Amino acid sequence: MATGEARVVRRLPTSQARRGLTPQPGLRQVMARFATGVTVLTAGGEDPHGMTANAFTPVSQDPPMVLCCVAKAARTHAAIVTAGSFAVNVLAADQQELAEHFADWRRPDGMAQFASVAHEIGPKTGAPLLTGALAWLECELDQVLAGGDHSIFLGRVVAAGRGAGEHALVFNGGPYHDVAGRSRAA
Repeated sequence: MATGEARVVRRLPTSQARRGLTPQPGLRQVMARFATGVTVLTAGGEDPHGMTANAFTPVSQDPPMVLCCVAKAARTHAAIVTAGSFAVNVLAADQQELAEHFADWRRPDGMAQFASVAHEIGPKTGAPLLTGALAWLECELDQVLAGGDHSIFLGRVVAAGRGAGEHALVFNGGPYHDVAGRSRAA
């Protein structure tokens, strides 16, 4: 840098905990550009709960494992830890209303949030399985890893099933989208 030139210094934003604000809008806007499937994570047990999530991915086929990421402050976080298990409900294209229901922080706690939602109780984990889901997985909690303000839940799949639907609900750039399921030749 030449003498007399001003040096531009960019401050990194402070953490949301220090600011008392919602997560960094810039990062949320950037991550919204990544298209993801939409799931509802559910946990049974003494404090059942559910939440819409897109931080989900398969990890291993042998043994069958998946992971999901949940904010430590989320009610579902405590429900999963307490239950020691969870279910992943992969939403079908026509289930946007369910995604919105389980994303609404004003919904009731416990089983009351499932009162208006068609579901059955998973036989392996006791977690609610949503009727009409494209697919579902019941998982036993295998590991909890630290991930900043989230925990990374690694689950061992103990049961799985497919629904009758064919098209997935996808989140990208803010709105939900229907994926028609068409394959493209490589």
